[in-house]
Amino acid sequence: MNTVSEAHRITDVETLQKLYGTPSGAAVEKEIDYLHPHYRKLIAASPFFVFATGGRDGIDASPRGDAPGFVVVEDEKTLLIPDRRGNNRVDSLRNIIANPRVALLFLIPGIGETLRVNGRAEITIDPALLARFSVEGKLPRSVIVVRVDTVFFQCARAIFRSKLWDPARQIERSSLPSLGTMVSDVSNGRLDGKKYDEGLYERLKGALY
Repeated sequence: MNTVSEAHRITDVETLQKLYGTPSGAAVEKEIDYLHPHYRKLIAASPFFVFATGGRDGIDASPRGDAPGFVVVEDEKTLLIPDRRGNNRVDSLRNIIANPRVALLFLIPGIGETLRVNGRAEITIDPALLARFSVEGKLPRSVIVVRVDTVFFQCARAIFRSKLWDPARQIERSSLPSLGTMVSDVSNGRLDGKKYDEGLYERLKGALY
């Protein structure tokens, strides 16, 4: 069902600018083409970012997390990201091979501001780089190298509106369908949901690296 009236659809940038106006001041000046020392501190404090990529089959946004500082600022134009164990879908990596343009959104627990980085990525299995990201004697599968094009902080409005870090807003996991229930239902019973749920989080914690 089409819920958007053609009469009210915005299809050109000129109309969009009339509606929202032109950015100025900090909204413009905060965007630079390198990793300023202040921005480096935000990245070093972040244990989590959302990784956006696009390829031949569409776009993807993938969560990435580890201890704060797991994304290494190699220099003012380069980020290094270890690609740890996962579900082997490698959606992000497939997209990078087809289209190197990527976007990263860094979050810091308890902090309202986020950091946005746009750039171009490549994948390497250079032994020396892999060794730098060894954890518990285990290497990442690969390292993603991001060449920075633009970087800027995002103000805290979205975090304030969502109350994302407010402990009182945390949701009990049991109030939502379990992962086993979801995979069983969406696969029309081809996957055993009860078996999937058994010891799930213990298995995940034992296979982080």
